[in-house]
Amino acid sequence: MHDTAEALDLIEPLISGLVEDPLWSTFLNRLLHRVRADYASIVFRPLTMGPERNRVVHLYAGQASPPGVSQLYHDILHATDPMPYRDMAEGKVYPLAGLLQRGDPAHQSYFDQFLAPSGMTEMFMLRVAAPSGVSAWLTVSRREGAFDADAERLLGDLAPYLRAALAAHVAQERERMSARVASEAIRRLNFGWLTLDREGRILDADGNGARLLAGSGVLHAGRGGRLAARDPAIGREIEAALHEATHDPHARPRAIVLSRDPWRDMLLVASGLPGGASGPAPAVVAYVHADDWSSADRCDQLSQLFDLLPSEARLALALSRGSSIAEAAAELGLTVESARTYSKRIYAKTGARGLADLVRFIHRSVLSLA
Repeated sequence: MHDTAEALDLIEPLISGLVEDPLWSTFLNRLLHRVRADYASIVFRPLTMGPERNRVVHLYAGQASPPGVSQLYHDILHATDPMPYRDMAEGKVYPLAGLLQRGDPAHQSYFDQFLAPSGMTEMFMLRVAAPSGVSAWLTVSRREGAFDADAERLLGDLAPYLRAALAAHVAQERERMSARVASEAIRRLNFGWLTLDREGRILDADGNGARLLAGSGVLHAGRGGRLAARDPAIGREIEAALHEATHDPHARPRAIVLSRDPWRDMLLVASGLPGGASGPAPAVVAYVHADDWSSADRCDQLSQLFDLLPSEARLALALSRGSSIAEAAAELGLTVESARTYSKRIYAKTGARGLADLVRFIHRSVLSLA
């Protein structure tokens, strides 16, 4: 770029603009003032489905089109827009005369109905493309007075930096979408996570994990930010699992039942996650799970789903939560022989060939999304 200070003044907000809201607002405002434009915009069309007008992401600074003119474009003119957006050479700066042919009636009509009323009588436009194929168009325009050659050179010099910013934005958006989908699936299953250091201090948590920590009535952040339990017996289990996980990277995950009604449980796993700029590497990941339905509700749902009698549903729920036949029988006030008889009926009605099948059927059924 022909001026180092000028480059730094615009490149820095191109990078920081990736996390601004609205995106790149500082960059667009600085560019607007730098070239003395009335309007500056970044437009990109990342989506391949739906009407064209619904696929445009429009970021701008300065004077936008008047509401009536903008509505006319969205209702009618977008369908006959003659600007050769996708035919523009990547990285090349085009003046308005290189985009519209004034002798063409359709082009002149577009200019008269949209560009001129929007104050875009003088213009430079640049297209850049990310490796993914997504393109972005950078535009500066004025109502009066031609841009000088420095403005054209400036846009051309910005092309590689805008291209890199666009590529980072596309990758970031894909990661965000993946994270949102995964987070929604986890939320529906009532799972969350906490990361812990070697001392059991809570380093981070997702939204679900934080809510379960705050609202479980069982776990809390204790002294020094350590994960603690209100029940001393559960606290000792957590300490033992942490000690095992932090001293043996191959230790088996430890499952801990936090409460039975409503059901709360947790799985402590030795972490192989690396550290980074956001913080140290966690030693342990605690996956927490809550069932917001009461046992009575779950039994009713099991009865509906598998046509179980209430007594059978209660036994099926107990078995699915890790109780043995003998433990479930004692919990439900049954003899072991009666529990075995009920279990055979449960297997027949659900199609399960054994306890492992039964657990899988229940926890992979639509009940997990209820």
